[in-house]
Amino acid sequence: MNRRVVIPAVVLVVGLGGLGGWWLTEHQTPANELVLYGNVDLRQVDLPFNDSARIAEVLVEEGDHVKKGQVLARLDTSRLEPQVAQAEAQVAAQQAVVDMLHNGSRPDEIAQARANVEAAKADALNAHQQYDRKKALSGRSVVSQQDVDAAKAAMDSADAKLEASRKTLDLVIAGPRVEEVAQAEAQLRASEAQLALLRQQLADADLKAPGDSVVRSRLMEPGEIASPQQPVFSLAVVTPKWVRAYVSEPDLAKLRPGMSADVAVDGMPGKRFPGTIGFISPVAEFTPKSVQTEELRTSLVYEVRVIVTDDNDNLRLGMPATVYPKEESGQPMASLALGLRRGAP
Repeated sequence: MNRRVVIPAVVLVVGLGGLGGWWLTEHQTPANELVLYGNVDLRQVDLPFNDSARIAEVLVEEGDHVKKGQVLARLDTSRLEPQVAQAEAQVAAQQAVVDMLHNGSRPDEIAQARANVEAAKADALNAHQQYDRKKALSGRSVVSQQDVDAAKAAMDSADAKLEASRKTLDLVIAGPRVEEVAQAEAQLRASEAQLALLRQQLADADLKAPGDSVVRSRLMEPGEIASPQQPVFSLAVVTPKWVRAYVSEPDLAKLRPGMSADVAVDGMPGKRFPGTIGFISPVAEFTPKSVQTEELRTSLVYEVRVIVTDDNDNLRLGMPATVYPKEESGQPMASLALGLRRGAP
């Protein structure tokens, strides 16, 4: 064989072998790196109205990103608004009663009561004088006994009216009783509570997003009757997101809450999301069938929740994910159980 042909061929084979070794070194996981597998998880919210009424508007579509406090749908409030107005009027009227009781009697009312007392005094004085005259004349048989008795009755009536006027003056000066004020204030609080309830029902007519989220499902439409038992939307909460992964018992001691980790998904090769280990289950369980590992399904593992930072909202519910825990130095963590990635016994 010609040496001119053999030598270049050998060089080519050696070069390809070196290139392949470099690629394996750069792109495959080192044998001592701890790798966890799991799926992207997030919270979901079924969002109903608090009250039963006809839906007037549905303002968002499936797939829309919504902010905390954003109005997603509205109920018809045509019957509720007049009830609120009526309750506001009742509160205003009862407040006026309470204010009147707290302010007590007006000076004009006290002056009127004093005048009534003076008038009653004058009537009583006149009645006494009439009685005295007729009594004196009755001794001389000028006035009959019947007239004397009538004068006596008129005098007693005038005295009673005078006493009643004096008591009325005392009450006007003293003002309302403590019990009357307390009763009026209690009625005011009841009216205010009813008004607050109606106002809350009016506010609840706007269905608002409880947090930043994505509309997964739009379950009801305008014209339908909403109820607290029937969700209008199903929302996927944007933050926080986490990967629910699992670690075997030999590697459990290497993980701790607060440890940094990188998260990768199959759909975005070369991109890693920063994360933090937020929860490690204290109880072992059998490997869930949704976790794609090469270990035996009967192996006992511990759930690990890795909180992921996903500012651009790239991660979706259920995405298979790979977690790479890191030491404090930022380097990948060594694994005593090599089978997590390579399936070694």
